[in-house]
Parts: sequence; C-alpha cells; structure tokens
Amino acid sequence: MRVIDLSVPVEPSPSEPVPVEIDFVSHADGADILGKPAGLDRTAFPNQMAVSLEHVRLTSHTGTHVDAPAHYGPICAGERARTIDELPLEWFVGPGVLLDLDTGSEDVVSVAEVEAELQRIGHQLSPGDIVLINTGADARWGSPSYFTDFRGVGRDATAYLVERGVKVIGIDSFGFDAPFHRMLRDYTEGGGPAALWPAHLYGREREYCQIERLTNLTGIGRSTGFTVVCLPVKLAGAGAGWCRAVAIVDEQDCP
Repeated sequence: MRVIDLSVPVEPSPSEPVPVEIDFVSHADGADILGKPAGLDRTAFPNQMAVSLEHVRLTSHTGTHVDAPAHYGPICAGERARTIDELPLEWFVGPGVLLDLDTGSEDVVSVAEVEAELQRIGHQLSPGDIVLINTGADARWGSPSYFTDFRGVGRDATAYLVERGVKVIGIDSFGFDAPFHRMLRDYTEGGGPAALWPAHLYGREREYCQIERLTNLTGIGRSTGFTVVCLPVKLAGAGAGWCRAVAIVDEQDCP
C-alpha cells in the first residue's frame, strides 16, 4: 500500500494571506509550566526537561482544509446549512478520481473540460466519488503568487459534478473559485453579484464540500483506482476544518 500525502504544511508562508503564528514552548519551558502548580521548576525533572507544546493561531481555512455548506451561506436547499462537524464521515473516504486540467489556461475549469477529461480516462462518475482537480497551482506554494495566480472552477463545472453524486471536490490551488482580483474584474465589467464566488455560492443550492490547497496530485500516478481520505477536524459549528488529505493506492494495483 502506498499513502500519498496531498496536504500542504500549516506554517508561516507568503502563500497564506492571513499570517500563521506558531509559538514553540520548549521541553525545558514545559517543565517550568508543568511544575509551577507544585512549586517546582525544571530542575525537578529528568534532564531538566518535560514535554514541549505549541500555541498556534490560524483560521479554519489555513492550509489544506475542507469547506462545509455553512461556509457558502446560512441556508442550503431551503434548510440550515450544515457545519463541518455535522457532515457524514462517509463523504470523506471514497474512491478518488483525478482530473488533469493543468493546461496553462487562466480560465476557470469548464464543463467541457471535465467531460473531455472523464472521457479520456474512461471514467463515469458515481455517487461517492471524490474528485481531485490538478491545475499545477501547487507549484507556486511558498510564494505570494500562490494567492493570486490560479484557475479555479466554474459554477457550471461544480454543478456538473455535484449533480452526478459527487459530494467532495478538491483542488490544488489557494481557492476553489477564480482569484479575487479576477472575480472583481468580472464584477466591475458587468457581471454583477453572479461574478462573485459563483462556485462557492452554488453550495447554497446543493450540498457539497470542497478541499482547497491540495498538493502533489501528480504523485498519485493514476486517474482512478485509488482511495481518498480527507477527514476534516471536528470544529464544532465551523464552516471548515483542517484535514490531512491522502491518497491510498494498493501496491498490488501499482504498475
């Protein structure tokens, strides 16, 4: 069995517009903290050390994460939109389908591209498939351009996948829609409100989740025949949860 890591690290990075802050508490400082209630300091511990820890400040959308319906709006299909802790775990473990759409285009992924790629790989979507979209955007991780230079997925392509039973769609870019500056351009050029986060807001009509900031999708080495595990952290009442997304390939099936 091969397990392929599809997650970016949670770390201070120029690619994260909201700074990640990590304060490291050393083993020696940990001894002072743990011993303080009993009037002890680090000298009471073996080698003057206890256990370390970290204090982390970040958003629920930092790093590789899963967006829940509640992120897109308060209502989904006429009901209260579910938060990340309320969704079935079965959604986040399933057969993977990798669509290679690293074409160099700056346009959002279209229905025609999705259909053509599915035909190329010879796959018909089934309910429960977890679709991963490779656009090559993860190559920019670690630079400010990761936040601004990527394709995104169009509303129609999102609807195409969800209407065929796909509950989870992942992409290797900062966001699922087009970058904000392109959406703002479309808005000011007459697109109106429909130009702003159209794929996200489709989630007010039908339940689905999106994984943002995947990486290493080409490392899977196949379009189908693998399992995706992308269980989100159980953040009560939250619109998203961090995940360590992986692809699992049975070695017996490896070429």
